[in-house]
Amino acid sequence: MPLRTPLYDSHLAAGAKMVDFSGWEMPIHYGSQIEEHHAVRRDAGMFDVSHMCALDLAGPDSRAYLRHLLANDVAKLTTPGKALYSCLLKSSGGVIDDLIVYFFTAERYRIVVNAGTAVKDVPWMRAQLDGFDAELIVHRTDNDDPVAIIATQGPNARERRTTANDSVAMIAVQGPQARERFWTAFPASRAATETLAVFQAAEVGDWLIARTGYTGEDGFEITVPSADAAPVWQKLLDAGIKPCGLGARDTLRLEAGMNLYGQDMDEGISPYEAGLKWTVDLKDAARDFIGKAALEGKNARPVRNQFAGLLLLDRGVLRAHQKVITPQGDGEITSGTYSPTLNQSIALARLPVAVAIGSEVEVEIRDKRLKARVVKPSFVRNGKPLI
Repeated sequence: MPLRTPLYDSHLAAGAKMVDFSGWEMPIHYGSQIEEHHAVRRDAGMFDVSHMCALDLAGPDSRAYLRHLLANDVAKLTTPGKALYSCLLKSSGGVIDDLIVYFFTAERYRIVVNAGTAVKDVPWMRAQLDGFDAELIVHRTDNDDPVAIIATQGPNARERRTTANDSVAMIAVQGPQARERFWTAFPASRAATETLAVFQAAEVGDWLIARTGYTGEDGFEITVPSADAAPVWQKLLDAGIKPCGLGARDTLRLEAGMNLYGQDMDEGISPYEAGLKWTVDLKDAARDFIGKAALEGKNARPVRNQFAGLLLLDRGVLRAHQKVITPQGDGEITSGTYSPTLNQSIALARLPVAVAIGSEVEVEIRDKRLKARVVKPSFVRNGKPLI
């Protein structure tokens, strides 16, 4: 049986169509995916992202542990609440997951990992704790979730299930008017959050309010106790924020050129071939993180592909796994969709490194070869087309 977030009843009350997503029963839309997409680009929309997994890391060796665990370097985080995006790598350089880390002190961090990978992420992260004086605490919204059960197992595990007191829900409020509408609903939070920089969070009581997102628009991602989720959702509705489902979240993130784990990257792909080289921090040559040897040095894995965007020039729709034909060799679409903002089909693709931005390629769609232009893998940000 699929797991349910604390907002399940709220979704049904709003007329959501529910689907199974990574073992969770989640809304795909509330009537019109296109309208939800435009609401985020033009005004404000909100998403239930409580299926994501939040973890707290605490202890004297927390900083040292994360510097070993992650390809990006948490040492650059010095401002409380500042966030960092990073890949979690295997020793082979393949991507186990992508995640966000929030810094509070050198001994305390919040980590958020993907819903579909949490069941493997948590044991992996726990296994790397050996030799470090730190504790990893898992927060989940459903105690029947396999990750909530894992939270009580293994070395350094907290010896109990996540209780109602530390179970959390997450809501993403996104769009050009998202912050203003959020402050309309919760005016007391404005003082603590108005000066937040992008990719920074503030602890407001037992809430964590972060200026982060997965849509290419401004806004907040809010983590609240599970008991607060439904009342918070209702206040946001009353403030004029439109509920949005997974369908709009996918078209928005693809327009913004943001990777989706399991499609645009996985354990067989290095961050260099997923357009994420910028998340691999090599400035401190003495830092030895997991996967470093596979990315740099004489034994590094070869980089044969680049991550690029495609803009379809003919009529049709680009989809994942379609073949891309180029003079330099074949590539493959990793994510494709119709872009409501551009009124055109777009895709993210892995192409041979020699393929130039601006060149034309062909995509096989239903036994036809349709023309597409290679572009930088970001199509829309902050409501504005980039191509």
